[in-house]
Order: sequence, then C-alpha cells, then structure tokens
Amino acid sequence: MKYRVGLGFDVHPFGTEPPLVLGGVEIPEAARLAGHSDGDAVAHAVADALLGGAGLPDLGSLFPASDESLENADSMGLLGDVAERIAKQGWWVQNVDVVIAAETPKLAPYIATMTERVADALSAAREPMGTGIAVSMKPKRGEGLGAIGRAEGIAVWVVAMIMHG
Repeated sequence: MKYRVGLGFDVHPFGTEPPLVLGGVEIPEAARLAGHSDGDAVAHAVADALLGGAGLPDLGSLFPASDESLENADSMGLLGDVAERIAKQGWWVQNVDVVIAAETPKLAPYIATMTERVADALSAAREPMGTGIAVSMKPKRGEGLGAIGRAEGIAVWVVAMIMHG
C-alpha cells in the first residue's frame, strides 16, 4: 500500500448577503463568502487537499471560475465529484483534518453537522471494507489579528491522508 498526504487551503472575503455556507451547512445569521460558486471554503480546501495528495490538478483547474455553468455551484457536489475522481484512480480517503479560521460567526454549534456532511460527500472514496473516513474539524479565531481577526473573511486549512492499495 502507498500513502500520501495532501494540503489544501482556501480563503474568501465575506460578501453582503446571507447565508454563509461552510462544510455544506447554511449559517443564516452570517453573510456568504464571495466566490464564483457558493463560496464554501471548507469544501474547496478539502477538495484541494485530496487532489494534491492524488497528484491531480487543483480545484480551480478542474472547475474554473470562467465556467459560467459553475456560477453559484454547490461546492459539496464538487467535493463529491473530487471523491469520485480520486477513487477512480484507486485512492481511498483515510482521514481529513480541517482548521477553520473565523472571527465570526461562532462555528461551534455547526461543527458536528459540517463534519458529517464532509464525510458523506467523501463516501465515494471510502475504502471498500474499510472502517470509514475520519473527519475532524476545529474552529479557530483570529484574535483580532489580520483580515481574519478583523472579520473580513474566513480561511481554511486541510490536511488529508489518502491510501492507494
């Protein structure tokens, strides 16, 4: 068996209209993130971590912002597509570790649901006869520092381990 690690990162500024979508969960009290799709920075960073680990092109190359059909696209659907792509290459997701940097809104009430939705979106890349995909998600604050600390947007980092075998 061969293991690889992928690193994903995404950052978006806040737009003007609600709802915020993170990890496939709508947070109605916050403005959505600006972006061509629905702006789900969690889904985007997870996808890039998996694509990088599998040695495939990044999310922006596969789903370019210049593609009009992807305007307001469901990023969890794109993440599901990425899971299918890496599975077709023989890769299985072992674990995904997500850090969300956001001064606002408070994310703790949504973390369990986001974790479930990300795991569900990755189901195509679950190892057959395996124990499942471990997803962990941690919200962090910017503590007043930089664009994140000034509540101008949200940044997400993801590390993913995938296995080929």
